[in-house]
Amino acid sequence: MAGASVIISFYNKIDYLKAVLAGFERQTHKEFEILIADDGSKASVVDEVKKIISASHLTIKHVWHADNGWQKNKILNLAIKRSKYAYLIFIDGDCIPHKAFVHEHLINSESNAILAGRRVFLSKKFTESLKTDQIKKGLLENVFRLFLMKSISWHLGIYLGKFSIRKMILRKKNRHVKGCNMSLHKKALLLINGFDERYIHPTVGEDDDIECRLKNAGFKVKNLKYLAIQYHLHHKLLSREMNDKNKKIITDALNQKTVSTPFGLNQKK
Repeated sequence: MAGASVIISFYNKIDYLKAVLAGFERQTHKEFEILIADDGSKASVVDEVKKIISASHLTIKHVWHADNGWQKNKILNLAIKRSKYAYLIFIDGDCIPHKAFVHEHLINSESNAILAGRRVFLSKKFTESLKTDQIKKGLLENVFRLFLMKSISWHLGIYLGKFSIRKMILRKKNRHVKGCNMSLHKKALLLINGFDERYIHPTVGEDDDIECRLKNAGFKVKNLKYLAIQYHLHHKLLSREMNDKNKKIITDALNQKTVSTPFGLNQKK
């Protein structure tokens, strides 16, 4: 099994980042690097990130650009360019991985597929009480505790990777990709020229666009529900309403069967 470049979308929440990295310290598959794709965190936070990196035994790169509004796709493209492995796993900076997270994304990878996992939403009380040493000891992998602490979709924390039922899971179709828990070969992103940097409004569009253009290129979505698990730290969620500009970009991609965006990894300057 080869290695992977794990790209974490990050902005200013240093305590959440510590929790996420604690989850990566538990990974059963050890060959991976982490790229913190930092969308313009302030200087004091950048200093903290550098301290975390210097103290960690994990291989971590900090990829940062100056704050110019919401530019998640732009910093993700920059992180892709700086990644060293041929396989890429994407996760948000508020999502803690299960110990088999990297393993499941890698063993289920396919040249013509984008892999889609799911997440458990931790309650506010659970999030506020959670410590990094508890994460390192596997507290979140106790499904009974997820239930007791009133986690939303706690059942998505059931890991079925060691059972024959996994074959049934992998055959089941997934509705769509979530950017917080997806993976694919780097060459697939190079084919579609990466993330479309015209998306400058959050929550809806940027990951749908990736899925849309890959499907236009003949790729499939592969389901990793109950296999590639992550735990979402509680915070106030942004509105899921589709922004008009985002809607036009994704609608055009659908109608025009777009594969490669001219506003991605290799833009013409």
